[in-house]
Amino acid sequence: MDKQRVKGAYDEAAGGVKRQVGKWTGDSGTEVAGAVQQIKGKVETAVGKLKDAAREAHDNAVTKQQSDAEVARPQPEVVITGDRTKP
Repeated sequence: MDKQRVKGAYDEAAGGVKRQVGKWTGDSGTEVAGAVQQIKGKVETAVGKLKDAAREAHDNAVTKQQSDAEVARPQPEVVITGDRTKP
């Protein structure tokens, strides 16, 4: 799991709490700051998910390439030297 996903989840939760406190106390500045922090957390979470997906796709491609290389390994060439017609 990417670090940004964890940070994003934290910012979403903290922003939600901050926004709710702003509503309860009637402090629109705190309420707006909380909403901004929540949005920031959602963006960070999305970026973290994107990074995780890209990392997983890369790992899968490398694994497939390695397994394909093992399957398609060429057979060694056999070379016969000398005259084989003499008994």
